[in-house]
Amino acid sequence: MDNIPSLVQDLALILVTAGVVTLIFKKLKQPLVLGYIMAGFIVSPNFPLTVSVVDHENIETWANIGVMFLLFTLGLDFSFKKILKMGMAPIIAALTIVFSMMMIGVTVSRLFGWSQMNGMFLAGMLAMSSTTIIYKAFDDMGLKQQQFASLVMSVLILEDILAIVMMVILGALAGGDAADGGKMLQSILSIGYFIIIWFVVGLFLVPTFLRRVRPLMNDEVLMIVALGMCCFMAVLSTKVGFSSAFGAFVMGSILAETVEAKKIEKVVAPVKDLFGAIFFVSVGMLVDAQIIVEQWLTILVITLAILLGQSIFGTFGFMLSGQPLKTAMRCGFSMAQIGEFAFIIASLGLSLGVLGDFMYPVVVTVSVITTFLTPYMIRFAVPVYGFIEKKLPASWIQHINRISNIAPSGRGSAEGYWKPLLRQMAVNTIIYSCLSGAIVVFSQTFLHPILRMLMPPSLEMWADILLGIVTILLMSPFLRAMVIKKNKSEEFHALWLASRNNRPPLIFTIILRIVIAMNFVFYVCYSLTEFNKAILICVALAIVVLMIMSRSLKASSIKMERLFIQNLRSKDYAERAKGTKRPLFEGRLLDHDIHIATVDVPQNSVWAGKTLRELNLGSRFGVHVSSIIRGYQKINIPSGSDTVFPLDQLNVIGSDEQLANLNASLQSEVVPEELDLQGKDMQLKRFGITPESPFVGKSLITSQLREKYNCMFVGLEEDEDKLLNITPFYTFQPADIIWVVGEEDDIKRLAEDI
Repeated sequence: MDNIPSLVQDLALILVTAGVVTLIFKKLKQPLVLGYIMAGFIVSPNFPLTVSVVDHENIETWANIGVMFLLFTLGLDFSFKKILKMGMAPIIAALTIVFSMMMIGVTVSRLFGWSQMNGMFLAGMLAMSSTTIIYKAFDDMGLKQQQFASLVMSVLILEDILAIVMMVILGALAGGDAADGGKMLQSILSIGYFIIIWFVVGLFLVPTFLRRVRPLMNDEVLMIVALGMCCFMAVLSTKVGFSSAFGAFVMGSILAETVEAKKIEKVVAPVKDLFGAIFFVSVGMLVDAQIIVEQWLTILVITLAILLGQSIFGTFGFMLSGQPLKTAMRCGFSMAQIGEFAFIIASLGLSLGVLGDFMYPVVVTVSVITTFLTPYMIRFAVPVYGFIEKKLPASWIQHINRISNIAPSGRGSAEGYWKPLLRQMAVNTIIYSCLSGAIVVFSQTFLHPILRMLMPPSLEMWADILLGIVTILLMSPFLRAMVIKKNKSEEFHALWLASRNNRPPLIFTIILRIVIAMNFVFYVCYSLTEFNKAILICVALAIVVLMIMSRSLKASSIKMERLFIQNLRSKDYAERAKGTKRPLFEGRLLDHDIHIATVDVPQNSVWAGKTLRELNLGSRFGVHVSSIIRGYQKINIPSGSDTVFPLDQLNVIGSDEQLANLNASLQSEVVPEELDLQGKDMQLKRFGITPESPFVGKSLITSQLREKYNCMFVGLEEDEDKLLNITPFYTFQPADIIWVVGEEDDIKRLAEDI
């Protein structure tokens, strides 16, 4: 073991340097990401004053693993259900901002005369604000509980999804000669198909598996299982033509819907932090100071494009989503930076050989500058709004603040049921079609060769017939559900009874779904047999009719659907049981400029042990505590006599200003850390009572051993091997030997007096 592998030497150099630099950045209250980038620059060959990393290829491999785990944990924090419940407001804001910033990126690229591919990658990098940096800035500035911060985080979740899609599209386009619309559409459809298949299959299998093995799971096993699933999906994703990072994100989003999501996020955090740090260090290693000096104008232009573009178009996007001007400006100004996804997209471009070498140092430098300016941009929004408010006529401000994106639901009459019914039918048809298509591909790709190999050539036709029967049986629950589902729903029934004119289109929806189901059966039969097409159409119709009439198929279809719904809602059930689910009335508070926020009581808070009446939060801050969450217990509408404990979570109702003042006070009113730990060491001491001792004739109570000396009596020595536990009224006698526990200084004071 005298010769240490270069990889171990490089890892030691990276982690030691990163540790020192991040400690400095932590002291300066700067994001750790910038510290990792600086550490990477220090250990790179571009910084000749220090030792450099030797094995770049291995470090790059570890960095790719870091990207995979970063996106896996990002998926764990993502929820498809959460996106669906957001409504259109954050979707409108996110799409407006992303499209506008991409146009700015393309414009800047053309301004400098770069290639089309460089322009597309720059557009992707500029469109994505940094979730990590913004969240850290909100936390440091005490703004996490404010309403505009939650709006920004909702849009950032959507941007992360768009970034994943953009990475796949850019990767696909980089493999061709031209970025034509057909190829882009094909990439988008492939992504959608992959997500639907694995999300549905994953939600059917993964929560069921975790529920079955839950008694066998501890933290160590859960971490191994979760990371194993992540790597499995990453490998599978690369096999079907996508990146490993995309597969990791999909598995993270599947696990996000399970009861174990928070626990998985906690146990994999150290692994993510380690490999994530290596990734960001590898980012810094590609920074070349000479290129930065040469490209100073490019860096300046891109930085200004981000700051001005996000401030203007970000504000505009949030206004379109229905936010007043002041809130929209605070949201838009908060997003004026780029971060981790810019590095990931740039790494993708470099690995594919389509990105100029100068681009990476430029993007990293721009990210450092905009990250440093993020807190100032957040603070700058309010003064800018004040300036605009003074310059614009009051009627303009009022008109802008009335902008709303709320549309009527259309459910007031029976005709209003058309939209939700058609939407649900379309979603069901798409999902069941994707699943049926996946079964066909699986059968023809894997089952067909196996059957051909197992059966002799003379029975080749029977092998094809057997494969067709197996494929149709596997598809049958999904094809039946496609045709039958929603035909007996409340919407369908109301429309059928409301008007005779509704009945032909309703019947048409059934016929259309029957035709789609027949197409799957027809394709299987046609690809495996040589019968006439007219005969095969009749066979397909007969098979679909049998599926509809089959009671056993109906029972199995209902059972599968119930299991899927149970898995989909299992996390909601667990949150209700633990009392962590957000209250239903939360959304209605926003109409009155107040909202509900969760604040955490620090472990060393001086509020701990006090009742709500003693804390008097209503008079001090003007807020109301609606509930206290303590472990698995939830205390709704707590009384003044309820006590606050360390690590409690308080659901508090108030305005942005009130909640900010409350959180600032809560975080500052803490017991200071004890630095003199040596003096707090406890000692066990043996004392003999002399005839002259003031303890003679006094009892354990009257001696005030605890009150005066802050020491605790342990026992009275009867012999060398035995201590007696005396009563508090025992009177000390000369020659008694007592054992006492206390801190060093208190023991010294007792020794002087005894």
